[in-house]
Amino acid sequence: MNFRCVYITPLFIIFRSKSISYGSMRHFKLNKNGETRIMNIRAFLKTSMLVVLLVAAIIGLSLISSILWGDKPEQLPEMKELIIKDKMSIAQFGKVNNLPNPVLKNIFNLKSKPDLKKQLKEFGTPDHIRSMVGKKMALAAEHASKNWLKIPVKFACWFIFLTVIFMVFRKHTVSTALRKWMLFTAVIIFGVALGADPGPMGTVKDAVYLYGTTGAIFPPRMIALTVFLVIVFVANKYICAWGCQAGTLQDLIFRLNQTDKQRAIIGKQVKLPFVITNTVRVVFLFIFTIIVFMWGLDIINPIDPFKIYKPAHLGIIGGIFVAGLLLLSMFFYRPWCHLFCPFGLVGWLVEKISLVKISVDYETCIACMKCVNACPSTVMGAILKRDKKIIPDCFSCYTCREVCPTGSIHFSTRKRTMPPAGHFEKRNKMGEGGHNL
Repeated sequence: MNFRCVYITPLFIIFRSKSISYGSMRHFKLNKNGETRIMNIRAFLKTSMLVVLLVAAIIGLSLISSILWGDKPEQLPEMKELIIKDKMSIAQFGKVNNLPNPVLKNIFNLKSKPDLKKQLKEFGTPDHIRSMVGKKMALAAEHASKNWLKIPVKFACWFIFLTVIFMVFRKHTVSTALRKWMLFTAVIIFGVALGADPGPMGTVKDAVYLYGTTGAIFPPRMIALTVFLVIVFVANKYICAWGCQAGTLQDLIFRLNQTDKQRAIIGKQVKLPFVITNTVRVVFLFIFTIIVFMWGLDIINPIDPFKIYKPAHLGIIGGIFVAGLLLLSMFFYRPWCHLFCPFGLVGWLVEKISLVKISVDYETCIACMKCVNACPSTVMGAILKRDKKIIPDCFSCYTCREVCPTGSIHFSTRKRTMPPAGHFEKRNKMGEGGHNL
């Protein structure tokens, strides 16, 4: 009897200790799951509040900034039907159409006051005169709507800021935290402090609208467009990546909804196929242009996202649209840039011949695909594998360089080459064989 107890007692102790162990492990797992849920909720609330506070601060500070700068709505004056009669002098034409002498002098290039007595018919047919007056009035309104002190200051800031980023980021890896701070700095300088205008999108959108409605071309805008495209040509989409006040805000919001390992904090961040996004962008610009030329309407103006930096001129429809756009920016990288921006489309065409751009050194590349997975869009997959004829927009965000374990991704003038035959298949087999990729 005692002998039997010697064996039974240890067995009871063993089974009892195992049941305690299993129960403890289960309890530990439950606690761990609970802690994970709490951490997820905290991250959700923190990210949501951060985005809301960011947008609220931008709107509030931009309202103050626009008041200090005295920003005006950029809108062409409504042209009334001009009264033109036979044997009418320029002075008579000005009187019946409420056009002061200085305006008449500018329209008809008059040299002296006696020129006001010239016959109107000397300057062309009635239709030609209407067109000429419309162009001159539109150009005068464009000129009056600009802040000619702020514009050169903003271009100087662009030049300094983009040059610094180019020189520093080209040689050094950009960390997630530093990228966010640089995007935030761009938003504050080029958006909040220096306002909505000028901006890259306006150089294309407003040029189409002005020409479509009046046949006029505003030379300063063409100069600005040329400068922006030169920047795109020199460094791949650099003005969009680090200088555009609307683009950097979308980018910043997207990054705020990411961990340091490029994983979404709230919901899921998606990458739409470029064939879809670019088709939408082309169709949108086509529809915009047709409506401008046929009906003289600017369908972008009411929903212009740049107006977040000019909130007093952002109506209810525009406010709802911009709010939705910024919300979408948490889950889709730069939605306005990819789907609607006219300059984004033009810049994408020019970036095909950019001097400095992202390229891959296949001699050191281990095909780990980390760059493709971390890239906020589908462009890195196209650059790495070179399996598509058309390469999507690359915003030179340097995320690919940040995650590359071998430093095989460069932002330089080196030509993009094709990967060696079987490069990815061979590397995948090496990875399956136990190599740490």
